[in-house]
Amino acid sequence: MAEKTGIDAAITYLKGDATAPQGKGVKMIVHVCNDLGGWGKGFVLALSRRWPEPERAYRRWHRERARNDFGLGAVQFVSVDEHLWVANVVGQRGTRTGSKGVPVRYEAIAAGLGRVADKALELGASVHMPRIGCGLAGGKWSRVEPLITQRLIGRGVAVTVYDH
Repeated sequence: MAEKTGIDAAITYLKGDATAPQGKGVKMIVHVCNDLGGWGKGFVLALSRRWPEPERAYRRWHRERARNDFGLGAVQFVSVDEHLWVANVVGQRGTRTGSKGVPVRYEAIAAGLGRVADKALELGASVHMPRIGCGLAGGKWSRVEPLITQRLIGRGVAVTVYDH
């Protein structure tokens, strides 16, 4: 897989499992969490089957939210292996579709992806993810993809999106 930079850069799409990222070097798995402290449906279950640390860290982060930055747009980086990180991005309000629409919050995902880019550049990491915000959060890929292109690809961070 050739790295692309600048104007030719694009998201790489692969069939596969985002919890088993492809390629060499440091990798960061990015996914979207809710702002309620709930962890129990969707992609997080696949993460928890592989590593207990991201769930434990997220639940602690939420529990201690009065004393930290937990909230929409915040990101928690959890090391799960020497060259592998998980980024818990708080990008959805609640967990259910209701009178205020679907849970996804695009502005929170955009803010979180900016923080992911900073950390990925610091670590020299590539970013790997499912179609974030588009499962249980109810988002549309046509709205998320440009955020990834702008916030990550535009800053020179290689991104692979996995379709299971």
